[in-house]
Amino acid sequence: MFLEPQETMPQTSVVFSSILGPSCSGQVQPGMGERGGGAGGGSGDLIFQDGRLISGSLEALMEHLVPTVDYYPDRTYIFTFLLSSRVFMPPHDLLARVGQICVEQKQQLEAGPEKAKLKSFSAKIVQLLKEWTEAFPYDFQDEKAMAELKAITHRVTQCDEENGTVKKAIAQMTQSLLLSLAARSQLQELREKLRPPAVDKGPILKTKPPAAQKDILGVCCDPLVLAQQLTHIELDRVSSIYPEDLMQIVSHMDSLDNHRCRGDLTKTYSLEAYDNWFNCLSMLVATEVCRVVKKKHRTRMLEFFIDVARECFNIGNFNSMMAIISGMNLSPVARLKKTWSKVKTAKFDVLEHHMDPSSNFCNYRTALQGATQRSQMANSSREKIVIPVFNLFVKDIYFLHKIHTNHLPNGHINFKKFWEISRQIHEFMTWTQVECPFEKDKKIQSYLLTAPIYSEEALFVASFESEGPENHMEKDSWKTLRTTLLNRA
Repeated sequence: MFLEPQETMPQTSVVFSSILGPSCSGQVQPGMGERGGGAGGGSGDLIFQDGRLISGSLEALMEHLVPTVDYYPDRTYIFTFLLSSRVFMPPHDLLARVGQICVEQKQQLEAGPEKAKLKSFSAKIVQLLKEWTEAFPYDFQDEKAMAELKAITHRVTQCDEENGTVKKAIAQMTQSLLLSLAARSQLQELREKLRPPAVDKGPILKTKPPAAQKDILGVCCDPLVLAQQLTHIELDRVSSIYPEDLMQIVSHMDSLDNHRCRGDLTKTYSLEAYDNWFNCLSMLVATEVCRVVKKKHRTRMLEFFIDVARECFNIGNFNSMMAIISGMNLSPVARLKKTWSKVKTAKFDVLEHHMDPSSNFCNYRTALQGATQRSQMANSSREKIVIPVFNLFVKDIYFLHKIHTNHLPNGHINFKKFWEISRQIHEFMTWTQVECPFEKDKKIQSYLLTAPIYSEEALFVASFESEGPENHMEKDSWKTLRTTLLNRA
């Protein structure tokens, strides 16, 4: 896995709604037409079961994507196939094959009695391309894909020379695509400029931080407000993740398994940046606790973060909640027994129960399901918030991919598997589109994003200075650490 978990991280695992509609069932929609097979069997190289496409050859699946005079593919199929096809071939190659199929169908229409239907066929091809460019604009960032797109649109415009309606639709589609690509490019440049929080070397032996040094309580002492600002940051960060980024989890692992590189692995930047935010928040929590000199104040700090995590849970921000719990469970914090003895831990015990890793995080998944149901029935943006534990979501996709094969024994692509991956990714993308209803506090967010965090070594120094080693192992660790720091000085 390319996303490395932090020490205590879990060890498991407006376009999309228009494309997918209310569900991602993959059922054939009435009036959409059907290619390749009936409800109970197969025809050619496509197999259907109860009206749902479950397998097919890659060629047949590509043909099933392309409209005909009297057929237009189910929009859930369009999204799922475009998403999953990148596991087997790069988007520009798929686009080239779509172009070839279009040419073949256009030639058949021109040679047959249905030549008058060419305009209708062209309009359907443009609609398919429009849905593709809206859902996956990043597919068209390279010159090969853009060249294939131009070639296809040039062919279909020849079928509509009278009033130019197809040509106008293509112009609008192209303009929207270029705007989307420009916006994503600017966002990526901005993300790359944002540096992660500086890693503070922390106190050296008995050197204590200045009394006036600011801590989180000096910036925000209300757990609910801090939880709301964390939710702002989460939704902002997760909004830069796109379906094709998540599909990189699958294609990246296939590339490693086959000892070759497929796809642009730089696209995983947004995944790694979001994962890094989790780790930084965990380390920030540990830093805020360990840097406090007085035990009474450390106790208050721990209780404050417990309340923040609880408010995150109530909001539906499970990712921040897990990051906070992980920070408090890091060894330098967890070993502060004298401090923990003064903490009212009943609320912390409830939080840990929700994040109990046993039975594949069953308790968390139950809470997530409840938040999802609340979101689906919500009347306000606040009730719609669902931010899952990202590391668990990524590993769910990964294990779903590893457990089920891409190909069946007959050589068909196991499309049933890709329906499920697509469903989970679609659900995640729905959550990312929720607008944060809380008022933004720039001062608090600036602290959360830029406050210095201690390295693991510095956390242990601060921890041992607050509460000395209690056993031989800790004494040996403390002695080694002191020697290292003195030699370095």
